Amino acid sequence: MAKYSTGSSSGGGGTNCELCGAESDSLRLASVAGAELEVCPDCAPHDDTPTKGQGRGSSGSSGSSGSSSGSSSDGPSRKQKAAQNVAKANPVWDGDSEHWEKEGTNYDDDPLPYLVSGYGETVVDARQDAGLQREELADELGIREQDLLAVEQGRATQAGIGGGVIAALEERLDVTLSE
Repeated sequence: MAKYSTGSSSGGGGTNCELCGAESDSLRLASVAGAELEVCPDCAPHDDTPTKGQGRGSSGSSGSSGSSSGSSSDGPSRKQKAAQNVAKANPVWDGDSEHWEKEGTNYDDDPLPYLVSGYGETVVDARQDAGLQREELADELGIREQDLLAVEQGRATQAGIGGGVIAALEERLDVTLSE
């Protein structure tokens, strides 16, 4: 369960893919690396749920010498790949602890507000209308470019973005991102 709202409704009826964070009207339940997630059509191929036969794209002939380049069992390697994709899409730590050391990690002082639906697209459009590159806007606001990218991709909650970043974007780009 997300710590803060991203503007989607609660109770599993959200509009954001739980794997990549993209907004979608056609989410479906999938098992990815052992976790039950609501995923968009782009992330649906990561579903580990066994369906007719074992391999995806296999017609049922020759079960173990499949078309993928993995040896031994196809299941664990697919799960490992799915877990790696999740880790790449949502890095826990990027090796840069400098901002934590300077500013601390007291999230109670900078909570992420409830965000409006489509907030990422709003930021991209406003930034482009202002004639700014992502790097320029991040430098101007004194935030990491990775944090701005997370907001633009609709992944503010997953990236642990604070309310101060949202407030600075609202003020600089003259947009409404929070409810």
